[in-house]
Amino acid sequence: MAPTDEPGQAAAPHASPFGTTPPARPPAGGAAGPNARMPRWLPRAMVLALALIAVFQLGSWAFHQLTGLLINVLIAFFLALAVEPAVSWMASRGMRRGLATFLVFIGVMIVAAGFVTLLGSMLAGQIIKMVEGFPDYLDSVINWVNTHFKTDLRRVDIQEGLLRSDWLRTYVQNSATGVLDVSAQVIGGLFQLLTVALFSFYFAADGPRLRRTICSVLPPARQAEVLRAWEIAVDKTGGYLYSRGLMALISGVAHYVLLQVLGVPYAPVLAVWVGLVSQFIPTIGTYLAGALPMLIAFTVDPWYALWVLIFVVVYQQFENYVLQPKLTSKTVDIHPAVAFGSVVAGTALLGAVGALIAIPAIATLQAFLGAYVKRYDVTDDPRVHGHRRSGNGPSLVAGVRRLWARRPGAVRSAGGGSGESPS
Repeated sequence: MAPTDEPGQAAAPHASPFGTTPPARPPAGGAAGPNARMPRWLPRAMVLALALIAVFQLGSWAFHQLTGLLINVLIAFFLALAVEPAVSWMASRGMRRGLATFLVFIGVMIVAAGFVTLLGSMLAGQIIKMVEGFPDYLDSVINWVNTHFKTDLRRVDIQEGLLRSDWLRTYVQNSATGVLDVSAQVIGGLFQLLTVALFSFYFAADGPRLRRTICSVLPPARQAEVLRAWEIAVDKTGGYLYSRGLMALISGVAHYVLLQVLGVPYAPVLAVWVGLVSQFIPTIGTYLAGALPMLIAFTVDPWYALWVLIFVVVYQQFENYVLQPKLTSKTVDIHPAVAFGSVVAGTALLGAVGALIAIPAIATLQAFLGAYVKRYDVTDDPRVHGHRRSGNGPSLVAGVRRLWARRPGAVRSAGGGSGESPS
């Protein structure tokens, strides 16, 4: 007998009538066999994916490394937009654009240097005055403590204890280390200032060439849009800074008159400080600016500090509701809530730089969108104008009158006045 196949053993393939074995069928479900080849597109797809990941990582690293430079370029661009009207006006009078830009920058640097010098001299004078008067102040404190607490403290003992204390030694060591850090920060700040000034000068002096370069790679329709956006940005940024400068001048003069009347020292420098800080630091600049005059006035007389505080608050309301709407209605006409939100967003994104450029950037965007967004006439529905339609229902006054007429006393008085006698 021929042996039978065992259970579970695969059957041998049937032979072909022609003596050859037919090719095996592909496995069911698309599974690859042991000799299947890799698709040709798969290696290229893997290489392309790895290349994209590498490019993304390299771009992310480069962006983080160049963040400081990009922020400086952004500041320089807005400064160039701010001085563009003055440079263009001088260039239209026949002056070379590079020379006009140089003169504008020299003027700005002279004003800034003068302000920093005056403020520094004021602070140095106040510090020297405080250091000279510190022994007398310490003696008065020691006498008050000895009188009220029956102690026998002396200034010499306190000075020797401080000089021999470990706290002072540690503080001096940390201060010596901090001096190096502060020096490095000052050098870095000067380098950033030089970078911003250099880029600003190039953007302002070569503004027409930059616009031609940008427009040369765009079709004519896009060129018109870019030039219109550039013009709007120049108008809004320059108008914002010039209106702020005018309000800073008015604020400085007003506070100078007050400080001069009260006899507060360094009145001119404090007035310039209040004018600049209150206008160019949004939202909280007024209160930061008023803190220094209040402190100096407090050293003269505590009541003077109170008068300065009252004047700062009153002047802020006058500026918000009377002065600012008149000066900025044609330059930076944005809602106060939008301005506050833009400042908060700019601070979150770029810090103090974002807070400074947020308002002109939002004003530029609003003006650009207003030029291209189609608007329609508003309906005459009373709900649009803030009040309900009169025919929707009874008014509150009419309801109160009906309730008053239905009270019991009114019904009895109406019955008695009709002339009918009781039955």
